[in-house]
Amino acid sequence: MTDVRSTLTTQLVERGLERREANWLIDEFAPGLDPDFFPVLDGAVVRRLAGEPLQYIIGHWPFRSLDLDVDPRVLIPRPETEELVAHALLALSRTNDVSPLIGDLGCGSGAIGLALLVELAERGVAATLVGVDESQDALAVAKRNALKHALSAASFVQSSWLSQVDESLRGRFSLIVANPPYVGSEEYRELDPVLRYEPRGALVAEDAHDTPGLADLVEIISTARAWLRPGAYLLCEHGYQQGDATRACALAAGFLEVETVADMAGHPRFLVARNPAC
Repeated sequence: MTDVRSTLTTQLVERGLERREANWLIDEFAPGLDPDFFPVLDGAVVRRLAGEPLQYIIGHWPFRSLDLDVDPRVLIPRPETEELVAHALLALSRTNDVSPLIGDLGCGSGAIGLALLVELAERGVAATLVGVDESQDALAVAKRNALKHALSAASFVQSSWLSQVDESLRGRFSLIVANPPYVGSEEYRELDPVLRYEPRGALVAEDAHDTPGLADLVEIISTARAWLRPGAYLLCEHGYQQGDATRACALAAGFLEVETVADMAGHPRFLVARNPAC
């Protein structure tokens, strides 16, 4: 069996796959090396060689401790966004809230919010999640992931940011977290063509304050305070050239303890801002 696996992997590498991708596709589509599944495997290989992201071909992908269903209706979960979850957990720990209400804006697959629910539960914190997305298609994926992981404390709302969220939730969130579109249209044209497989609306934003791709971040930052509890936090992922602009926007909106946190590559990546305590 080992020889069959090795031979099959070598054949896929010779066709143009990276070795690790060849192994991932074999594990997913022909795990028992049954020849009856080789046509399905071949179809997956053809899709990958044509440029389709591996995550969409496989149909699921790890994000922190979760295995999330993903497809072209949502962005592919990325390592930087896993870091955003870590910063959100740290922020929540400073609030000492034992039953926090969390808003995940532009939730997509549900990655950020659902990961927070799971990891908070492991710490004995019973959180409640409101996932928000303008796309019904994205919400369908997020709901499926919540069901997949039996996360009944998650609910979902179709809304352009906070505009359609229930008014009764104003002033009640302990944390609002967002990974919104922040790529400018010019930058988008220069990025890796593989991004064309992902939903453009989840990547590209209009310009604002003379900064490419900033418009959605401005909308979130300028409206979030009214929905946060005193002393609660807003965290946003942003582009590496948007740190100054997002901090300025947060300060103008009245946030305190405003900072930009770098990602593991050293790039300015996350806005962390605290609502005044009173």
